[in-house]
Amino acid sequence: MENKLYDILFVCTGNSARSILAEGLLNGMGQGRFRAYSAGSHPKGEVHPLALAALERLHLPAAGYRSKSWDEFTRPDAPRFDFIFTVCDNAAGEACPVWPGKPVSAHWGLPDPAAVQGSEEQRFKAFLDAAVVLKRRIELFLSLPLQRLDAMSLQHELQGIGKQ
Repeated sequence: MENKLYDILFVCTGNSARSILAEGLLNGMGQGRFRAYSAGSHPKGEVHPLALAALERLHLPAAGYRSKSWDEFTRPDAPRFDFIFTVCDNAAGEACPVWPGKPVSAHWGLPDPAAVQGSEEQRFKAFLDAAVVLKRRIELFLSLPLQRLDAMSLQHELQGIGKQ
């Protein structure tokens, strides 16, 4: 069980900024133990360029991302997720699909950097700030002894990380 590969889905409404950042961060930081995906309940259809720029600034790959519906992950051939994290308040309040396998879920909401108005520098800073918060949460997640926590303890830990 020590070499288990965990599949994780990050969900946001538009799947253009926060969930993309989280997908890139976890895939970059997960050291091959985690495979992250992202999706939206109402995808915008394109990834925000400042999200990609923030990933590049953090020395993470910024290619290959796309804004997609969570419907893609309800198909029979879709990955069976171990964890699902909502990263925006709108997605947390929506009726989510029934995910096979009963993944552990938690809400890790944070403000939408795409909603920030101002100069290009101010807007980019909002994306970097969101990436830093997500990076810290992912670091905490990666430090958890996943094999040794029962479901209730794990749920409690993940909800606590979302408040960091």
